[in-house]
Amino acid sequence: MATEILMPALSPTMTEGKLARWLKKEGDTVNSGDVLAEIETDKATMEVEAIEEGILGRILVQEGAEGVAVNTPIAILVEEGEAVPDNIDAPKNVASAEPAPVPQPVASAPVAAQAAPAQRADKPIGRVVASPLARRIARQKNIDLAAIQGTGPNGRIVKRDVEAALNKAPSAGQVASALPASGGSSAVPHTTMRKVIARRLSESKATIPHFYVSIDVELDALLALRAQLNAMSPAEGADAFKLSVNDMLIKASAVALKQVPEVNASYTEDAMILHEDADISVAVSLDDGLITPIVKQADRKSLKDISQEAKDLIARARAGKLKPEEFQGGTFSISNMGMYGVKDFAAIVNPPQAAILAIAAGKKQAVVKGNELAIATVMTVTLSVDHRVVDGAAAARWLSAFRTAVESPLSLVL
Repeated sequence: MATEILMPALSPTMTEGKLARWLKKEGDTVNSGDVLAEIETDKATMEVEAIEEGILGRILVQEGAEGVAVNTPIAILVEEGEAVPDNIDAPKNVASAEPAPVPQPVASAPVAAQAAPAQRADKPIGRVVASPLARRIARQKNIDLAAIQGTGPNGRIVKRDVEAALNKAPSAGQVASALPASGGSSAVPHTTMRKVIARRLSESKATIPHFYVSIDVELDALLALRAQLNAMSPAEGADAFKLSVNDMLIKASAVALKQVPEVNASYTEDAMILHEDADISVAVSLDDGLITPIVKQADRKSLKDISQEAKDLIARARAGKLKPEEFQGGTFSISNMGMYGVKDFAAIVNPPQAAILAIAAGKKQAVVKGNELAIATVMTVTLSVDHRVVDGAAAARWLSAFRTAVESPLSLVL
């Protein structure tokens, strides 16, 4: 009997995805557990395994198709010798892969002229009728209401009209970037991940009142302890380990969260959610974006366990092998760019989390100890915080607890 293979929901929030690649072709034998296709979600490219056996009779959704809704039939599985039913058609409303258009030169123009040029000629000259909310949004976004066709009662401009104009109108930066460089330009289509990163980070900066607190932390004691612990590791085998500085900073972050639990929180309209476990999301750079696998209950794990788990999560993240529950959630994030030698930076809060720690490079520099100068390895860390959840004093106390854990690192192994 013919069986439909449906677009799977690879995460609780997934509503649609991109069918990146078929790994089986029509006529191939399919066994339970075989990898059928790669699906590009908002977080990663993930493999879809067959749960039944048979012959891949027909592929309904071709490679590169975007916007494939969850539970949409993507292929038909038949038994050996069985024909594919004639009444099964490819799903509609699926965007097939098309080459992206090469950007054309555009003239610099006000946003209003781009928003709705066709309607402007038809609008009567005179007072613009718009709701107070639409006027406020237009004023904040520098949109000319006279260029917008209202869809409210009697042609009144309402919120959705202004938002529609914003979506259509390129910003000044977009207009500038669309101009081809003298050496030529090419268009690189956005991946699903890149689109979601753009949307989520824009929402974060637009809706979350960020503030930033920085502190210098001396690393010498932590580096010395790391060397001692790594020297104790077996040369090989299941018990072998090699701690990284990042592993120890994950643990230090978890220790600080337990000491200042107000930072281990999330904001909702009705209440603050205080989290019991310190689940640390670790930003991992990918070729087409980033992903944040989670070291769960890091406050309860040893440095060795954190190190082995983090290395496994990062390796599978870069191979696109993470399960949704391994990168969705988390109560606090860290982003470490120290390996690139950066002096300091500020990260964007990853909602619904309340804070993210940006870790810069450790560098030797002169410090004052007592009344004498000394040389120490110092790194700058910056905590980006959602002010709706965490106040300045709590953020400062968290950074102080983090610095203490790093500069007195025996607390990380006790």
